[in-house]
Amino acid sequence: MNITQGLRRVLQTDPSIIATIDGERRRTWREVGDRVARLAGGLHKLGIQHNDRVAVLMQNSDRYFELYLGIAWAGAVIVPTNTRWSQAEILDSLLDCRASAIVVDSAFAAMGLELARDAKLTLIYADDDAGPEEAHNYDKLVETSAPVADAMRGREELAGIFYTGGTTGRSKGVMLSHGNIMSNSLHMMSEGLIPVGSIYLNAAPMFHVANGGAMFTSLANGGTNVIVRTFNPELVMQAIANEKVSATLIVPTMIQMLVDHPSFADYDLSSLKQLMYGASPINEALLKRAMKGLPNAEFHQLYGMTELSPLATHLPWEQHYSEASAAKNRLRACGRAAIGCEARIVGDDRKPVPHGTVGEVAVRGQNVMMGYWERPEETAKAVIDGWMHTGDGGYMDEEGYIYLVDRMKDMIISGGENVYSIEVENTITQHPAVAQCAVIGIPDPHWGETVHAFVIPKPDAQVNAAEIIAFCRDRIAGYKCPRTVDVRSEAFPLSGAGKVLKRELRRPYWENANVQAKAG
Repeated sequence: MNITQGLRRVLQTDPSIIATIDGERRRTWREVGDRVARLAGGLHKLGIQHNDRVAVLMQNSDRYFELYLGIAWAGAVIVPTNTRWSQAEILDSLLDCRASAIVVDSAFAAMGLELARDAKLTLIYADDDAGPEEAHNYDKLVETSAPVADAMRGREELAGIFYTGGTTGRSKGVMLSHGNIMSNSLHMMSEGLIPVGSIYLNAAPMFHVANGGAMFTSLANGGTNVIVRTFNPELVMQAIANEKVSATLIVPTMIQMLVDHPSFADYDLSSLKQLMYGASPINEALLKRAMKGLPNAEFHQLYGMTELSPLATHLPWEQHYSEASAAKNRLRACGRAAIGCEARIVGDDRKPVPHGTVGEVAVRGQNVMMGYWERPEETAKAVIDGWMHTGDGGYMDEEGYIYLVDRMKDMIISGGENVYSIEVENTITQHPAVAQCAVIGIPDPHWGETVHAFVIPKPDAQVNAAEIIAFCRDRIAGYKCPRTVDVRSEAFPLSGAGKVLKRELRRPYWENANVQAKAG
């Protein structure tokens, strides 16, 4: 079982089906299959050998889709690179995995030249124009290379190195095998996600394994992949309307950008039957607005992480709509263990805790990563007896539903009490003037930490700190309420996966505290 198996199958069963749609360009599976085999031949011609790492620094495109397949077909390992990172961070990851080549598009051509020079990489340019003279042109490489046979990688062999978002420090390279990725695809199919014949929209970044998991499921089903270069609400709505997209996976920040867009009601989005969301918590007010605005879509909450390829739990669409589910606050749950996975909540001693007790979410299955690239000690701390310890705090009810409360590292401890930022954020977003919010802990000489909220008002709405604090005091315990509020107009810093980078929000408060402590 490997990630090229789906391509080999669809070439046998439905080669004339449209495989990719990128703007006006459409390619059948027969065309994609030929290009992938030739791309692999071209990579061999450039000296790429078995297990060599090939980095990809590009916006979404049909060529990116081909690279996932072509690099594996050549027997090499893909390293999808976070397009939001600084050049220094990207260089660090390239040196860390000792990449042999890097593929860039027009958005990263200038940076690619410098990265290739600094890391001594073969540079490949993959876009519609000729690109820099110093780079090998992707399309010419495909056109002039003879096709080669699939390397037929084994399920236990390395397929890709996916660097984590770096939200808690220096990024780690997560090693996913062919078996990890394909197990995830089978789990998603077993859960009824992305049915056969789906037209899947790649709207989330293709470097991220969340989109990759859905993309490979679509590939295994022989579906059609529609691609938008970057997430833009209008482009996404155009793509859904024009191509009759039936499924997509996006994160809550993207959902908010869609439903808040002034042209949201102008597009026919009725073809969208499955909307998968995840990667970060969603507030209930936004979810309900989205469900009302997209009445034909089944909403599926997916929880997971890069280390899990990425799916761990699934809250299916029927749990979003039933009265019984509403009575049990199911919208606050991230679901139950997906088919093929096991999940449990453990304490500090790594042993299971009783139902309703907050602890760390741990997951076991064939989707658990091989480990962190050349970091055996960190791998050993994360994966114990086959269980991936996620670092996410949560509890499980008696029916197996998991409720996330916070990243264990984001939990605020104020005066000895645990405060979970998600609970405070869910409260604040119920305020009619609030569009978005983020809650962190900031240093306090008396309480250790106090709750601090960042609030972005809705357009043409006004709100102040006193209103937010009073609103919270009417709804949650006093120790959970923010003591201070920063009302701001600028967007929150986001990771490539669309998660709010709370470390960036925390940085000035804790750096100042450290400076004061040293001065004292």
